[in-house]
Amino acid sequence: MSKKATFSADILRLDPAVETDRIVASIRDIVFNQLKRRGAVVGVSGGIDSTVVAFLCARALGKDRVHALFTPEDESSPDSLQLGRAVTEALGIQSTLEDISPILSGARCYERRDASIRLVIEEYNATYKCKIALPDPLEGGDYSLFSVVVQSPEGQTKRVRLTPAAYLGIVAATNFKQRSRKMMEYYYADLLQYAVAGTPNRLEYDQGFFVKNGDGSADFKPIAHLYKSQVYQLASYLNVPEEIRLRPPTTDTYSLDQSQEEFYFTLPLEKMDLCLYAKNNGVSAAELAPSLEMSAEKVERIYRMIEMKRKAARYLHAPPLLSDSSL
Repeated sequence: MSKKATFSADILRLDPAVETDRIVASIRDIVFNQLKRRGAVVGVSGGIDSTVVAFLCARALGKDRVHALFTPEDESSPDSLQLGRAVTEALGIQSTLEDISPILSGARCYERRDASIRLVIEEYNATYKCKIALPDPLEGGDYSLFSVVVQSPEGQTKRVRLTPAAYLGIVAATNFKQRSRKMMEYYYADLLQYAVAGTPNRLEYDQGFFVKNGDGSADFKPIAHLYKSQVYQLASYLNVPEEIRLRPPTTDTYSLDQSQEEFYFTLPLEKMDLCLYAKNNGVSAAELAPSLEMSAEKVERIYRMIEMKRKAARYLHAPPLLSDSSL
C-alpha cells in the first residue's frame, strides 16, 4: 500500500454499528450505574456533535429519559434552533427552549465585548456585527495572532489585528455564553436528576476548543475519543437528518458567520483529523505531506501548532487543584 493511500481518510474509517453499540453500552453504565442518574440532558445546537450525542443517548437510555435544551441568544443563527428542533422531532424526545439573552445582558456580556473591540476599532458600536479570526497557519511563523472582523450597518467590512488586551477582553466576555448555557443544562439536570452529556469530539477535546466550566463541563463525554470524520460516520449510520450532516461546522458564537476553521483550527477538519491522527501515531511530517498535498515544512508547522494548543489545553482539562493531597 502506498504512503498516500495509507494516510488517506480511510485510515479513520470505523465500523459504525460496532462503535455505536459500544458507546450505547457505555452510556447506560455511566448514567445508571456509575452516576446513579435517571437520564441525560443534552444541549442541542443543531451541529453534528450534539446531534450524534442526542441520538446515542436516546438509543442508550430511551427517548423518555433524554431532555434536549435549546439555549439561543440574540446573536445565534436561526438555523441552529431550526436544526435543533429537527433533532428532537426525529427522536421524539422532550425539549425546552431557554433564551439566555437576558442572562448575558445582565452580565454585560455584549457591553464588555464591544468595549474591548473599541480598543482597536473606535467607531464600533452595537449596530455592527463582529467575529474574531486567525490567519492562515501555513503562511508566516508559528505564532498566529487573532484579528477582529467587523461589519458596519452599511455592509462595509474591516479587519484589524487585536492587541492582547482587546483579545482577552473579547474572549472573556464571550465566554459568558458557554458558561450560561452550561448553567441552564445543570438546572435541568438537577430538576430531573439527569446527567449532563458533553458533546466534544476528539479534535476539540485534545486541542482545547472549549470553555472551562462552560461547554467543557459535563458529567460524561461519549464521543470525545472520536475524530470529527468518525462522528460523521456515526451520524450517517444513526440516520441523522441530512440537513444537519451537510451543515458546515460553525461556532455560532459571534454575530458574523464563522467556521470552526476560521476561529480555531485554521485547516479543514478532515485535514486536521489526519494531522492529529498522524502525530498521535508517530507519522513524520514527510510521510504525511503527500496525503495532504502540502510540503513537509508546512505539515511540521501544523504539528507544532497542535502541540502548542495541546499544552494550552492542559489548564482547561485540569480539575481544581488541592494544596493537601490527603483529600
